[in-house]
Amino acid sequence: MDSVLDRIPETIAAASPWEVAAVLLALAYLVLVIRQNIWCWAGAIASTLIYLFLMYRAGLYMESALQAFYIAIAVYGWQQWRSGGPDHSRLPVSVWTPVKHFVTAAAILLLSVASGFLLDRYTSAALPYLDSFTTWAAIIATWMVARKILENWIYWFVIDSVSMYLYISRELYLTAGLFAVYLVLIVFGYQAWRKDWSNGLKEAPA
Repeated sequence: MDSVLDRIPETIAAASPWEVAAVLLALAYLVLVIRQNIWCWAGAIASTLIYLFLMYRAGLYMESALQAFYIAIAVYGWQQWRSGGPDHSRLPVSVWTPVKHFVTAAAILLLSVASGFLLDRYTSAALPYLDSFTTWAAIIATWMVARKILENWIYWFVIDSVSMYLYISRELYLTAGLFAVYLVLIVFGYQAWRKDWSNGLKEAPA
């Protein structure tokens, strides 16, 4: 562990300009999501295009494939945030039932095991099971962001914690640092969205 920590400053200093750009764009995306600013999706597309290449080069094939999904969901998210509410109004923050969360978590675990097995058996993917877990969980969580489901922040806290280990293991230290910042911002994001959801309940007609 000490040797890894010793290499972090040197590796960050040698980080490619592309990784730096992807990190800054991804950080801007999350800040805009917290503020429910629709331009977050433009930042997501730009960051995703860069990360698609970076993840493939690092041998994280599921993470690389995930970036293609992010581009599609960013377009969907833009449309939903603009006019996905009742009568094409602004999309409000909503919540899921416990049963829906249970089914979702079970599906993520089953898909992660299945795709992790295939990657482990037929490819040279690094950390196939963890790579698969973060990929499938992120697919669900990103869709939840596009639909403004409050609990997406809880999903992301788990995903980003695991992702930090993934990126450190592949020496993507700058990206790992970004996810450490994400863990802090997630707390603020949850609080901000929960407040907006609570205000919506108060303003809803009886």
